Parts: sequence; structure tokens; C-alpha cells
Amino acid sequence: MYRIKTSGVCASEIHFDIEAGFIKHVEFIGGCPGNAIGLSNMVVGQSVEEVVKKLRNVKCGGKATSCPSQLAIALEAHI
Repeated sequence: MYRIKTSGVCASEIHFDIEAGFIKHVEFIGGCPGNAIGLSNMVVGQSVEEVVKKLRNVKCGGKATSCPSQLAIALEAHI
């Protein structure tokens, strides 16, 4: 399992597993529980490459990043 510290978002960490290029598990530590669970449920089973493309530049309000974007950055670093 990979564990990364986030930057500039409400969630403090993201834990995830990748197997054969596909996301097997995602868990956000902190942040908005409903959004974190929803996002996790939507990306599990998807290819890392496709999720990175879709989430890489998502912004949250006035922030320069978001939890989805932080997930994309973390996934990209592990492919």
C-alpha cells in the first residue's frame, strides 16, 4: 500500500493500492468524508492512466489543487 502526504487540501494523506495498472483501493485521511468515499468508490477498478488524465488539474474553490488532483499526482508518481 502506498501512503502519501497531501499538500494544500483538507485531507492529510491518501492511501492507495495499484495492481497491474489498476486502482485496487483508495482511502483519504481527513477532509470531507462523503466526497472522499464517493471519489474512492468511483476510481477503484479504473486504470491509473485514465484516472490521472481525468483528475490531474481539478481545483477546489480558490485553491490551486484539490483532493482529486492530489490523488492524480500520487498515482502518477507510482506508475
